[in-house]
This record gives sequence, C-alpha cells and structure tokens, in this order.
Amino acid sequence: MSNITSIIIQKLLILPGILIGLSIHEFAHAFAAYKLGDQSQKFRGRLTIDPLKHIDPMGFLLLLVAGFGWAKPVQIDSRYFKNPKRDDIIVSIAGPVSNLLMAILISIITAIVFSLSIKGGVNTGGQVFITIVSILQYAISINLVLMVFNLIPIPPLDGHHVLADIGGYKVQQFYNKYNNYWSIILIVLIISGAFGFIIGPTVGIFNKILMNLMNGIVNVLTAI
Repeated sequence: MSNITSIIIQKLLILPGILIGLSIHEFAHAFAAYKLGDQSQKFRGRLTIDPLKHIDPMGFLLLLVAGFGWAKPVQIDSRYFKNPKRDDIIVSIAGPVSNLLMAILISIITAIVFSLSIKGGVNTGGQVFITIVSILQYAISINLVLMVFNLIPIPPLDGHHVLADIGGYKVQQFYNKYNNYWSIILIVLIISGAFGFIIGPTVGIFNKILMNLMNGIVNVLTAI
C-alpha cells in the first residue's frame, strides 16, 4: 500500500470522529445558552447535531488535512442570561464536557462491540472489524483532544472565557490588551507542535482511564 493511499485511508477513518466531535461541541454550547435564556439559538439553527449547521468549510478542510482547524463559532447573546458570568462559564465548558461525555459513550460502544465479537466468534483480526474499531478509537481520541485543546485559556478557545469570568476585570483587561496577538500566538503554538506537548499528557491520562473502562466492560460482558 502506497503512502498516499495510507494517508487517504487514515483521513477517511478519522472523518466520522471529526464530524461528531465538532458537531456535538458546538451543539452543546448552543443548547446550554438556549437553556440559560438565549432564545436566539433557535433561529440561528444551532440547536442540532447536524454537521452541516456547525462545520466551517475552510476550518474543516484544514482540520482534516493539516490536523488543526475550527467549526462555526456559536454566537452567544449574554443579555438573556440572569447571571452573565456564571452562565457564560457554563456555556463555555459545555462544549469540552460534551466531548468528554462523547468519548466515554464511544468507549462503552467500543467495549460492547469487542464483547459481542468475542462471544460471537467474530474474527477480530478481520479487516471489517479492524476498520470499525479504528473509526471508534479515532473518534475517542479526537473528542479528548477537542476537550483538552478548547480548555486552554487562549482566545478564542473556551478556556479563556472561563478564566476571564473567574478572574474578573483585570484578567479581561489583560486579554483585551493583547487582543491583536492571540490569534498569532495560537497559530504559532499549533504549527510549531507546542500544543502537542501541552495537551498530550492530559489526553494520554484520559485515554488510559477510558482504556481501563473498556477493558473492565469487556471482562464483565464476556464473563456473563
């Protein structure tokens, strides 16, 4: 198999994870805002997990090809919030939390697939089985990366909203002071690979926890 073919196959395998991860992330932001009073989310069409409503074409293409990108940001109208700072924090963390929950859900599904295959005598070394499991494992990793990445306190990532709301006026002023530089800093960190060192260990910890969860489920289900 040529390198180009291998790359194309890998991109196809990670495609479902990207679509699921980005869509559930942006939907969670919109749903949280809606529940906290921002009715604008309804007519903006963001109260759905339909990828077409959340995917930014250029951001999606870059994410698929270069490994980094973006979705359409959810526009929040905080005037509807009863407690603006608290509610903004809730809306901000809703996205990363949704990715964690999705990673857990897919881990459980993966464990069930393994268990049923083992009990049913399915060849776990077959190409179809390997393809299905690879898609699921990529989806788990992508959701964990999206969770940790978006919690970094650099604009426009979710973490900066949380830190600014908790830190108050001085922290917000700090962000505003360097407003013209945050995008450049973010791009440099991504292109240089520095983010791999920043989020890698945390993603690894969550991956290990979910792997233990999957092994536990498999052991229980196959013993029944």
